[in-house]
Parts: sequence; C-alpha cells; structure tokens
Amino acid sequence: MSRPASGDDQVLMNARDAIASAQTVEQLRQAQAVVLPLDYAMSLADTAQVIGVSPGWACQLRRRFMQGRVSGTPDSPKPGGRKRQNLSVSEETEFLAPFLKSAATGGVLVVGQIKAALDKRLGRTVSLASVYNLLHRHNWRKLAPDKRHPHFAMRQKSS
Repeated sequence: MSRPASGDDQVLMNARDAIASAQTVEQLRQAQAVVLPLDYAMSLADTAQVIGVSPGWACQLRRRFMQGRVSGTPDSPKPGGRKRQNLSVSEETEFLAPFLKSAATGGVLVVGQIKAALDKRLGRTVSLASVYNLLHRHNWRKLAPDKRHPHFAMRQKSS
C-alpha cells in the first residue's frame, strides 16, 4: 500500500485553477498530476497512466507545481544553455579581445598562451578542449595552409 498523496487545500485550489486556465498540454498535465491523487485518491502510477507520462515524471510534475514552478511560463527555465559556464559571453569576449586583436593584425593565435591566461584568470586549470570550445563560440577557426596549391594538386591527379 502506497502512502497517500500530500498536498493541502490551497495547493488543490491552485491546481484546479491551473486546469481551468491551462494554455498548453504541459500545464494541464502538471495540474492534473496534483488534482487526481488528491481528489480521486489515485496512486501515482494510475495518475501517470491517465495523464500519459511515466510515474517518475508524474512525481516530478507534482513536486514542481507544489514548489511554484509551473511548466510553460515565461520565467520557467528552458532546456539547454550554459549552466556550468566558466565566464559569461561578455566576459569571454573581453578576455579574448587582446588575443584576437593581435591575430587580426597578422599575429599567430597560440592556443597554449590562451589556455595559460584562462587558467590564471579562473584560478584553476581547464582542459585544452575548453579553450577550443571558447574560441569556437567566438567564431575563431584554425586556418592552416594546404601542403600544395590546389591547382598543382589537380594536375598531378590527371597525369
């Protein structure tokens, strides 16, 4: 026997109002995940089957609603993004400015120097891939000359 669903009268009233004013399927499912167990004494597994999600997801929907995190609202977090960023995009631009400026005037962009400066700025070491990802976000690409001119390479293939 599973334990009864938790929730007070205020949560139940808010969920009923949310069902009436739901604009998306996500919002409707989230409110139903709260109302069905409280009003109809349904188990979480039965509730999940009725609203068409897994029991774990139904539990998350209930918990988020009770915490005040309603799905589909403009302030709700979107999937993806830079949750574990080292620097903001503007800080990255400011950090890379001297390196990219010297590269634009004919200098060579040395990734090892950028990595050392980034390690010093963050106060810890970062991987070389992090530096390449940083450069990629700011539209830098490694330009390397071919071993031979394409015109001459075509001549040797046809001979």
